[in-house]
Amino acid sequence: MGEHQPTTSLVVRVALPGDLEGLYDLARVAGPGMTNLQADRDVLAEKLGASAAAVTSAEAREAGSPILLVVEQSTAGAGPEVVGTACIFPRVGVTWPFYSYRITRQNRASQALGKRVSHDILNLANDFDGAAEVGGLFILPSVRGMAAGRLVARARYLFLASHRDWFGPQVISEMRGYQDDAGGSPVWDALGQRFYDMDFAEADRTNALTGNQFIADLGPRHPIYVSLLSDAAQAALGKPHDHGRPAMQLLLEEGFRFEGYVDIFDGGPTLFADVDDLVAVRDSQSARIHRVVAGDQGETRLVCAGQGPDFRCAKGAFNPTDGAVEISQGLADSLRVKAGDQVRHVRF
Repeated sequence: MGEHQPTTSLVVRVALPGDLEGLYDLARVAGPGMTNLQADRDVLAEKLGASAAAVTSAEAREAGSPILLVVEQSTAGAGPEVVGTACIFPRVGVTWPFYSYRITRQNRASQALGKRVSHDILNLANDFDGAAEVGGLFILPSVRGMAAGRLVARARYLFLASHRDWFGPQVISEMRGYQDDAGGSPVWDALGQRFYDMDFAEADRTNALTGNQFIADLGPRHPIYVSLLSDAAQAALGKPHDHGRPAMQLLLEEGFRFEGYVDIFDGGPTLFADVDDLVAVRDSQSARIHRVVAGDQGETRLVCAGQGPDFRCAKGAFNPTDGAVEISQGLADSLRVKAGDQVRHVRF
């Protein structure tokens, strides 16, 4: 007879002040390079306060205060545990310009030599000022086999759909850039370090604590020819961190695209999309719960409920019934809903 496995559920919700220690533990596991998840309790406490303001105040959202989500794991017989997190920034480029490099192609020709050459060029740009941003996604390795990354990633888009008037027309996502086996960034070593006189970890901390205005203050004033960088840096431009490849694939499947924008620190790809074209926004529907039933029969869908600080999202058994729906008791418990409540749902 096999040993009985305790029932485990995952729910995505807005972070609370009591999540500080859970987020700190996540940050310690994540390590350097996660700009939005620094292992600093004061920084994390400030982010929690800003998030609480963002889900209750239009003024805070206009100021760019981030909305912090957490993934909570509940196991029968044990207390809930924070096992993941992600961020939504209602606006970027508010407090300081949002800088990125855009890779463009320049073609040159010499009639005398009968030769044409092409060069990729890095141009400092702030084309995404005012866009929303999704980022800061990190999941503990212990729950990655439970589709937790996909859950929290798509929960962000249902949050956008459920609060559509909070956000502008575009959304971006900056991917963590490629790092070598020693944890170094070839792009930073070839480019950033020469202008800012600090190592990658220090630059990352400075950006998290004070913003990236120092990029404009100290950075290159003119376009940079990619061919002048090291071979390792050239290969790393637009390449995500090895751990970020699954997340990038999820973004592309959701409707994001890559058109040559890269992070100014580590050269990671910056993807963007029109909010209304995201699959979870475009295809999600609102419905009223007709009945809560025992068991898990029905299609597994991603379902959210609640507004602002009460937003919760989980996946579970879901049955449509002539414009209303039946959901499982487990899903109802995760979302804290009952018959008669309104939910939004999309295929998981």
